[in-house]
Amino acid sequence: MQDLHKQGGAMEINWLHDFIAVASTRSFSRAAEQRNSSQPALSRRIKALEVWAGAALFERTTHAVSLTEAGDAFRMTAEDIIRRLSAGRLEAQELARGASDVLKFASTNALSLTFFPDWLRQAETTLSFVPNVQLVANHMEACERMLLAGEVHFLLCHHHPAVVSALTTARFKSVHVGDDCLIPASVPASRSGKVARFKLPGTEVMPVQVLNYRQESGMGRILEAVRSTSPLGAHLKPAFTSHLAKLLVTMVQAGRGMAWLPQSLIADQLASGELVRAGGSEWEIPIEIHVFRPRSRLTQAAEAFWTDVHEHPANSRRKVPRTRRG
Repeated sequence: MQDLHKQGGAMEINWLHDFIAVASTRSFSRAAEQRNSSQPALSRRIKALEVWAGAALFERTTHAVSLTEAGDAFRMTAEDIIRRLSAGRLEAQELARGASDVLKFASTNALSLTFFPDWLRQAETTLSFVPNVQLVANHMEACERMLLAGEVHFLLCHHHPAVVSALTTARFKSVHVGDDCLIPASVPASRSGKVARFKLPGTEVMPVQVLNYRQESGMGRILEAVRSTSPLGAHLKPAFTSHLAKLLVTMVQAGRGMAWLPQSLIADQLASGELVRAGGSEWEIPIEIHVFRPRSRLTQAAEAFWTDVHEHPANSRRKVPRTRRG
């Protein structure tokens, strides 16, 4: 304990990253994996931070980790400090290189493939400069982490009001730039048929094989939030799980089960009949595509881009291709 009190005299930035990782994942083991650290080492650093802060930041039980009231209040400060430091570092690096036109984006994997290129091209038509765009594609949890840490200017992702997000309106703002839809999809029961092999809602005796998203996936969060409050009941048997929507598309095409897939990824397959809807329109989930940014000041180029997108929503907003129903 004496060593911890000595450490408490000077707080380290890495402790804040550790704290946010635990606060986001609600798990010391997952946070340690995220931080490329051993769990005992991460726990020691969290304890050192609590000694420095003079308050317990987490409630620890056998099965769960949650923020204390003090921890919840400290989280906003920790995130703001990290975001401001990272933003300042990025701006200093850009100015030193003379690269004042850099725009850094994080995007969920599916949107980086289907939506981002055309959306960016359309948004650039009204910009007064040609940006140097840097894009990192990953699952939603990782993308949120990059935006929270100030490593990127913007985050492009699917959005649904039922989902509780770390990107609160107190610290972030967003623009609605597109529309999509999660569609329950399956291969047809026969080669030329329009009836799904795996059809909702299933029965208790014969549940429908479903391919699920992992918990770090944005679409997984949306599905969980919507289905938890939906009056519709389905009998489902999990057969496969991944955070990659594109991989779920491949597994559905292979006949491994049905999945709720973004229309932006499967419009062509639905149009050709390679995939069919596994349920009626009542099972579909309309979702929006948003671009998020922190409320704190960004670089001059990022602020110019944001102003342009915000002022020209008709130019930047796109819908995914619609398909005929079979």
